[in-house]
Amino acid sequence: MSTIQTYDAVLLEQARKLGTSTLFEASGLQTSSVDPAIRSVWAGASVAGPAYPLECSPGDNLSIHIAMEKAPRGSILVVSTGGFIAGYWGEVLTVAAEEAGVVGLVIDGGVRDIAALTARRFPVFARGISMRGTIKASVPSVGQPISFTGTPVAPGDLLVADDDGVLVIPATRAQATLTKGQARADKEAGIMQRLLEGQTTLDLLGLSHWRNA
Repeated sequence: MSTIQTYDAVLLEQARKLGTSTLFEASGLQTSSVDPAIRSVWAGASVAGPAYPLECSPGDNLSIHIAMEKAPRGSILVVSTGGFIAGYWGEVLTVAAEEAGVVGLVIDGGVRDIAALTARRFPVFARGISMRGTIKASVPSVGQPISFTGTPVAPGDLLVADDDGVLVIPATRAQATLTKGQARADKEAGIMQRLLEGQTTLDLLGLSHWRNA
């Protein structure tokens, strides 16, 4: 298995709770947000962990099977397929992932067996859903840095995904982004409390001069 950046459980839980929208704003990186067409296949899915990138040829999922043996436990597979929609992943690979300690999947292709994925509560974020199977004949790359829908992904980058989308934060900026994200969340909590006390967003956001626009 590969050795990549690891994160303690407290940090990962903090990242998951802060969520992608807050952390995106805190990151200051426009490229950290993955193509919004990559969505959770079941509502409420969320996951945070180190990314493990790989590439599949269109309609070929051999790289995924190889990655399942190489990815460190706790990893989230990030699979580039060039946007080709097919059923690269289903219930069998989900069970394999659970046994291997892989905690989630982000793929710019398709997946299938959605009812089973939902029942198992395995976090999957995909471009589409397809019943079409795949071949196993080529391995473009496994465990190497990739460009995923325009977002750079290196092994060990912090990946956070939820109903708002998928975010990739470079490992070197993960802790600083979480610190800024927590400060942002605390500030917003204060704003919401003042809203409950009767203040308005125009006042709280310094926009009161627009009141008579």
